[in-house]
Amino acid sequence: MSAKNTHKPVVAICYDFDGTLSPKNMQEYNFIPSLSIPPQKFWEDAKDLAKKNGADPILSYMKLMLDKTIGTDICITRESFTAQGASVELFDGVPEWFDLVGGYGKEKGLQIEHYIISSGIKEMIEGTILHKKKVFKEIYACSYLYDKHGVATWPANVVNYTTKTQYLFRINKGIEDISDNESVNEFVPEQERRVPFSRMIYLGDGSTDIPCMKLVKNQGGQSIAVYNAKTRGNKAAALRLLHDGRVNFVAPADYRDGSEIHTYVKLALDKIAAAYEMYKMQTPLEKRNTPE
Repeated sequence: MSAKNTHKPVVAICYDFDGTLSPKNMQEYNFIPSLSIPPQKFWEDAKDLAKKNGADPILSYMKLMLDKTIGTDICITRESFTAQGASVELFDGVPEWFDLVGGYGKEKGLQIEHYIISSGIKEMIEGTILHKKKVFKEIYACSYLYDKHGVATWPANVVNYTTKTQYLFRINKGIEDISDNESVNEFVPEQERRVPFSRMIYLGDGSTDIPCMKLVKNQGGQSIAVYNAKTRGNKAAALRLLHDGRVNFVAPADYRDGSEIHTYVKLALDKIAAAYEMYKMQTPLEKRNTPE
């Protein structure tokens, strides 16, 4: 997608999902309970599977989801995943957040786009109220291949802590097709990229987010570590990310009007809008990557 298709500077707000927009891992709301095993047991088994086989932890949990249904009446299909997504809970203010931030961005002359970059299951996210509200421009998450009966057979896409960063570059260059590995690696001058990193905001909560957090922060964007204030130890973990220089800001996962996250994101948008106004004053029209 060319930058010339946009008449306002685009701001990309990118989110992890589990622990960032939702209090728990999405599998813990419906899928794991249907197996009649404790969530902790499922994740321990996935970790053991990865360790014993020298395997990727995300691929391991995706395989375990398939394995655990063998011999049961549980059938993993695209439709069942989507149905399970309807039970996923969200942090306070999340359903209203996107209109809230989008409206503020519009006031500032910005075009706000929201992206998910998650190690969770894409089809489950597509079953949440957020997907039904069509708030995301793209959802980059793990997904399965399905046979002719619609049953999951093999991972189609895996998003782990390092592969997450490739989606930031896709957003940066405006390349949405995840099967296109050529265009995303082509050299594009910074001034011609659709969304400069300085116009990105990344929100995450855990270790799988660290590479993205650091990349966005180091390239002039804003990285925010969120934490569940109801869970002991989460704030301390988030503060370590701040202390280690991984993020710009730390806040509880409260997305309501006037919350810490809301206030900080508005300030970040103010900064982006002001920087763009300065950019316009300094740059001839024909050289701007966002024409009037």
